[in-house]
Amino acid sequence: VQLQASGGGLVQAGGSLRLSCAASGSTFRSYTMAWFRQAPGKEREFVAAIRRNGGHTYYSASVKGRFTISRDNAKNSVYLQMGSLKPEDTATYYCAASRSEILSSLQYFTSYNYWGQGTQVTVSS
Repeated sequence: VQLQASGGGLVQAGGSLRLSCAASGSTFRSYTMAWFRQAPGKEREFVAAIRRNGGHTYYSASVKGRFTISRDNAKNSVYLQMGSLKPEDTATYYCAASRSEILSSLQYFTSYNYWGQGTQVTVSS
């Protein structure tokens, strides 16, 4: 599956952005989808994940309550609605697809089989 992330940009602290990730192929609904982010000089960090049917979502502690992950299997797309943005949210955001639904593995980037190219989010103070 090929993934194409979009929607990044420059926003002021406290603002909102919505990221989108479009997937190719007819097997999108077979994958757990997630968003990761990576800031310069830092390791790739788990942000949020959503299971195949969209019934369960998971968030890192740093974004819980501010970000919402969702998916539309009919449109082969996953979204990340980001609110109350902070300068520390500045990073390149990547969408990823995993064949696994094992809860304990969803936060690890090694669990994901496919990656999008990334979209830059910059939050100014």
